[in-house]
Amino acid sequence: MAQEFRNETDQNRYAMYVDGELVSVLDYRENDDAIAFPHTYTVPKHRGHGYAAALVEHALGEVESTTDKRVVPMCWFVGQWFDEHPERAGLLSRGVAD
Repeated sequence: MAQEFRNETDQNRYAMYVDGELVSVLDYRENDDAIAFPHTYTVPKHRGHGYAAALVEHALGEVESTTDKRVVPMCWFVGQWFDEHPERAGLLSRGVAD
């Protein structure tokens, strides 16, 4: 099973493909100091395999390693992901003045 993650910038989304088939997407919106994730979607026949969580983890890793933007989890799924991964909470406040 070949998994591939893509940042499809022309569509403002991260996408996950398994064996060449689109299985999950994570939409994003960027501004100067933040990146918001308003929507996560997994194709119904592919739900229950952890694809959305893997995609969120990949996208956040890319944001963390390539930008200083803070993350705004507008989607309930991304918010829940942060609840389950409190060690990554620093992404929520990066670049915000204290």
